[in-house]
Amino acid sequence: MKRTARRLADGREIIYFDDEPGRERTAEDTRELPPQAPASEMRRDPLTGEWVAIAAHRQSRTYKPPAAMCPLCPSSPGRPSEIPESDYDVVVFENQFPSFAQGIPGEPTTVDGMPMVPAAPARGRCEVVCFTSDHNSSFGSLSAKRVRSVVDVWADRTAALNETPGVEQVFCFENRGEEIGVTLHHPHGQIYGYPFVTPKTETMLRVAEQYRAERGTHVMGDVLAAERASGERVLVDSEHWTAFVPAAARWPVEVQIVPHRQVPDIAALTDDERDDFATTYLDVLGRLDRLYDKPLPYIAAWHQAPVNTGRDLSWLHLELFSVLRSADKLKYLAGSESGMAVWINDATPEQIAARLR
Repeated sequence: MKRTARRLADGREIIYFDDEPGRERTAEDTRELPPQAPASEMRRDPLTGEWVAIAAHRQSRTYKPPAAMCPLCPSSPGRPSEIPESDYDVVVFENQFPSFAQGIPGEPTTVDGMPMVPAAPARGRCEVVCFTSDHNSSFGSLSAKRVRSVVDVWADRTAALNETPGVEQVFCFENRGEEIGVTLHHPHGQIYGYPFVTPKTETMLRVAEQYRAERGTHVMGDVLAAERASGERVLVDSEHWTAFVPAAARWPVEVQIVPHRQVPDIAALTDDERDDFATTYLDVLGRLDRLYDKPLPYIAAWHQAPVNTGRDLSWLHLELFSVLRSADKLKYLAGSESGMAVWINDATPEQIAARLR
């Protein structure tokens, strides 16, 4: 892929990734935008030890614009957008309303002088990834070649953000559907460079470390082998990847896509593994959309190794789940899930797998 980095009117970086090498990306951002001045803060919960990002400026972010005003479509005469060019293959740019960003002023402190509640500038990076210039498309309708391009972009950005000052973990994800909370319908995802290791990753690393100490093997490797041997919850078993419904699935629709080889992140995947993922993922997304004969709202979340810790304990995988528990009913995270983080699923994982098969 050809990679071309440019700047938007407010100084944010935009990077074009072109499938063919001959494309020139010279269009200027003609909008009058003030210089970006993010002011996100993070505070540590003294009862859980978890960091919470506070980004009040995001209240003014773009919310469900009509298709004719979509900021993720290419620019056209009289209608400049976030992408100055008139077309593109895959494009990445810094989020205009970031939860984490470089250059936030300030120093670590405490909230109201409480030493048990540290606070600090939320320095990291948030990027938007547009998978296609076609507003009416979806990830599942992309060609295998384009999906492979997106995988290469994820790998590029993971490697770059791993080297970004202050970033401790890189999270690539896609939100799809208004039921999930999507406010821009153009096919896109996001990449967060967190200034800390996320709580879920910390838990998985702790469990993997304990499992290895007790058994000498990796818990994900053993789970993968057992799921492939059983086949009860397996949806796709390709040369390099297996997609299955986890045995303790929390969501009414939930799939894990796991590489057969332990790698820490997307950047570590081989060409063959990237090619195979493209076809495997499209197979899974097709099954999701056929489940209720309509586009399924979902979150696709890549679990990657942190930058500076636990890389030998990490096993890259994609977690894909939906809040739709039937064609017209949502799974609400109510008292038990939201209050106590105790999940209750309305379907067995075996039933979910059977429906998706």
